[in-house]
Amino acid sequence: MTQTTCYDTDYLRWLEEQASHLRAGDLERLDREHLSEELDGMSRSERRQLRNRLIILVLHLLKMQCQPERRSRSWGVTVITQRIDIKLLLKESPSLWPTPAATLGEIYDTARREAAQETGLALNRFPATCPFTIDQILDDEYWPDVGEGNLG
Repeated sequence: MTQTTCYDTDYLRWLEEQASHLRAGDLERLDREHLSEELDGMSRSERRQLRNRLIILVLHLLKMQCQPERRSRSWGVTVITQRIDIKLLLKESPSLWPTPAATLGEIYDTARREAAQETGLALNRFPATCPFTIDQILDDEYWPDVGEGNLG
């Protein structure tokens, strides 16, 4: 079976073969084209995961800010979980550190629209630009319009 055929028909086998070739130093047998595509895809996936977690985190911070009377422990748990998971991603891949600040403006509109949809509030009830700094968003001690340490 050729490398391309194996890649197309048995992905796990292809991965194992590529790892084996790398370990053996058999670089001529590497499927460079597909291998480089896979590595590029992994990079995009890490950034996408970080952006998605930021959206969820900002969405919940917005809900807490705009509907403090409806905040729940569930919202607080979601904020804590996303902060932990984001920090783990950043620890495992330090080159992702610029991504949160660089994408905040981009992800904010999505978080804002989702917050409006989830709360039933008009979109204009949420600030047009992100009311939180990236430092606040990632700060374990920061809770908008919530007494410090009080989640509901």
